[in-house]
Amino acid sequence: MAGLSGAARTRSGSPGSSAALPALDGAFLRSPLGGLMGAQAVLGLLVWALIADTTYHLHAAYGWVMFVSIFFWIVTVLFFITYLLQLQLRFYVIPWPLVLMIFNAVATVLYITAFVTCAAAVQPTSWRQWDYNRRAAASFFAGLTMIAYGASTFFSFRAWKGFGSNAATSQVTDHT
Repeated sequence: MAGLSGAARTRSGSPGSSAALPALDGAFLRSPLGGLMGAQAVLGLLVWALIADTTYHLHAAYGWVMFVSIFFWIVTVLFFITYLLQLQLRFYVIPWPLVLMIFNAVATVLYITAFVTCAAAVQPTSWRQWDYNRRAAASFFAGLTMIAYGASTFFSFRAWKGFGSNAATSQVTDHT
């Protein structure tokens, strides 16, 4: 499956053989989904750090932006670590491509609302110029994060549907 290295492997070996240390998956870092997840983590961190450094508690709209950015930042970092350490192979019962596609689709929709909310709440006549600058920058980075989640939705959909592979290559097994 394109973008999810190791996601199509079937489990082999004895049930007790999963005690080995997790290995880093360099192919995941070079995949479109791995690169986009890294970008989402960095951009999402910028969004909530910029908003947190303002007087956001005085404006209810920024509470929503903070919730969306922090929640999806935490979950994205957890997914990134899971795929980087190939931990999804240990939980083979979970349909990881489908879970990742649903997560990215929900993140895209909620980041659209956060971006629009953040951009609409920026007041150019703010009494604190540094708040205006940080909120405007947070709006910009929220837009970039929204685009990154949208692209991840596309690539995770392709991985879920198995585009770019056939039945023979999608059932790779390790017999060693």
